[in-house]
Amino acid sequence: MPASDQLPELPVTFRPTRTRAVLLSAGTVMLITFVAVALAMPDNWTVIDRATMIGTGLLIFALLVLLSRPKVIAAQDGVTVVNLTTHRRLEWAEVLRVNLRAGDPWVYLDLADGTSLPAMGIQPGMAKEQALRDARRLRALVDARGTGGHDRWQNGA
Repeated sequence: MPASDQLPELPVTFRPTRTRAVLLSAGTVMLITFVAVALAMPDNWTVIDRATMIGTGLLIFALLVLLSRPKVIAAQDGVTVVNLTTHRRLEWAEVLRVNLRAGDPWVYLDLADGTSLPAMGIQPGMAKEQALRDARRLRALVDARGTGGHDRWQNGA
């Protein structure tokens, strides 16, 4: 097995780092801007007006933090998928396949129960090469640790 194909050490976290950096930076700049505007307004602005400006900045910041939340954590005992508002823990045997097809906004995990789970922590938006590399690494881990794919191949399917 070439060095580039070796399995990553566990635990490993996959997340869209460039997207996350842009979102958190933009959120911080927007929050600072809204607070500065609220504090710099003339005296005829009421406390409620200023609080509304600061509250709007906080709301925008919170939304951008939420958008930067997705990640996929591969550990010895399974995979944790953290999306915008959901968190799901999977055993390795539950994950049959890792899919990232051209045009997909993020990786999809095919599960043993017949469903598919989006894993938004690996997304090709701003860093396509990183997403492809991360998807391959996760796929290699699923192939090595999961039972779904191996059972099919051993049974001649």
